[in-house]
Parts: sequence; C-alpha cells; structure tokens
Amino acid sequence: MKLIVDMNLSPRWIGWLVNAGIEAAHWSTLGANNAPDSEIMAYASANNYVVLTHDLDFSAILAATHGEKPSVVQIRAEDVSPDVIGLQVIAALRQMATELENGALLTVDPNRTRMRLLPLNWSVD
Repeated sequence: MKLIVDMNLSPRWIGWLVNAGIEAAHWSTLGANNAPDSEIMAYASANNYVVLTHDLDFSAILAATHGEKPSVVQIRAEDVSPDVIGLQVIAALRQMATELENGALLTVDPNRTRMRLLPLNWSVD
C-alpha cells in the first residue's frame, strides 16, 4: 500500500508511516501546494495511491463520482498529530489493507473506525 498524505496533514506523518513499513509521500513533494482535491484524487488513482486526509471533500468526491478508486482514509479528530492518533491510524491501515487495495473509504476517529467499500452508493431520501 502506498499513501499520499494530504496538505492538511503534517509532513511528520511520513516518518510515522515509513517506520511502520508503509510507503508514503506528502503531497507537497508530488504536486502543487494549492492543487485542488480533484487533482490529488486523479494522481492517486493513476498511480495506485491511497489518500490520507483530514478533509471531508475527498469522500464527497467519491460519492459524487461513484468512484471505485482511489481509496481514502479520513482522520476525524480534533488533534490530527501523528503523536496523538498515529498508532490508531496505522493499526486501521494494517487491519483494512485488503479493502483499501480494492477500494474503500476508511474513517478513523478517536472512538472508532468505520469502513465503506467503493463505490459509495449513498441514497438521498
């Protein structure tokens, strides 16, 4: 599994992920700092990356496009520092590796982890 760490997360995540044996790159080393989320998603999809973010826009893009890839991991916490939630994120990545390789939306918050397989099929009632 390869991860792109979104601009809204610290580059310190790279060290945590690499130390856990997960290949990772911060978006700032791959593309423009002000790139729209759609560009990050397109790059991730074309290059077989999973996106790690704190931004809800990525799940909205997946829902709107019924996308099957790339997988997205959302951290939903007030403190998104790897020192605070890094171990929980790494555990979730390991536990859900197969689903993430095949296409999934994984949400990690301090109290629980939730996973939805892609494509997202949210109905509006």
